[in-house]
Amino acid sequence: MVLDFLKSWKKEKKIGLALGSGAARGWAHIGVLRYLNEAGIKVDYIAGTSIGALVGASFSLGKVDALEQFALHLDWRQILSFLDVTFPASGLIEGKKISEFVREHLQETAVLEKMPIPFCAVATDLNSGTEVCLAAGDLLEVIRASISIPGIFTPVKSEGKLLVDGGLVNPVPVSVVRQMGADFVIAVDLSHGFPRMDGVGHHPAPEEETQGPEEVDTDQSDHTGVLKIVSGFKERISLLNAQSLLRNWTKKEPTLNIFEVILSSINVMQAQIASAKLALDPPEVLIQPRLSHMGFMEFNRSREAIAAGYRQARSQLEGRG
Repeated sequence: MVLDFLKSWKKEKKIGLALGSGAARGWAHIGVLRYLNEAGIKVDYIAGTSIGALVGASFSLGKVDALEQFALHLDWRQILSFLDVTFPASGLIEGKKISEFVREHLQETAVLEKMPIPFCAVATDLNSGTEVCLAAGDLLEVIRASISIPGIFTPVKSEGKLLVDGGLVNPVPVSVVRQMGADFVIAVDLSHGFPRMDGVGHHPAPEEETQGPEEVDTDQSDHTGVLKIVSGFKERISLLNAQSLLRNWTKKEPTLNIFEVILSSINVMQAQIASAKLALDPPEVLIQPRLSHMGFMEFNRSREAIAAGYRQARSQLEGRG
């Protein structure tokens, strides 16, 4: 099996980890990392795109456990607290509160050159349309750039570049981690599968996916995700005198919100790009957690995502479900 092969892997050969984009589905990366740690697999290089950059940086700094605890206790009230709306502007969310969270979570001012495990985040330069591999500089700015979903987060200006989510050009950065020096790449792809957009609220997981590596409590969707986001959004733009406009909009389209529409649209594109890139440069191990039931803004469903990541990593590396 792959796991036995990796354990006998020669020390001079390097293992790389490519963590893909996927918004709330990104919590699955935590489950994958938990499994790799339990299996004793040493990772030498990490490349991450969007949410993969956040989780990958936490892993490099040895802070995945703290991130997991945050994710497990995340509810809709906390999610809404991150929506520092700037409408109308170059993005609906300014991103300062996200940056504050990242700084508080890392509890240090880290620079990429000094990361315990070499790390690179992928972003996209809107001015040129090219991929930007961020392997130097302030970690906070790098993560903020990589997670800047166009239309939702305002772009990050850096050295003449206008940086947004790296998923636009490289959703699963296998090529990046190879360039860093990896001989054997384990990649996590979250871009396949699309949650239905014609129904309100919780997208139930298939029965076989509700069981985690140990015991998983999946009762995290006490509230209707879509309606909670819309409600919070209404509160935060009330100062712009747009509340009545939004009220009329939500009456007409009660099942949709701009966040899900943008994220789902981008995911359609990213899935096509990821498929093409993975075909041209396939990783040695490809982990694709089964998360098609999960909405891209359902960050409160972390237990399901983490369990799915753990389960699929075990399946791919041990050859069992």
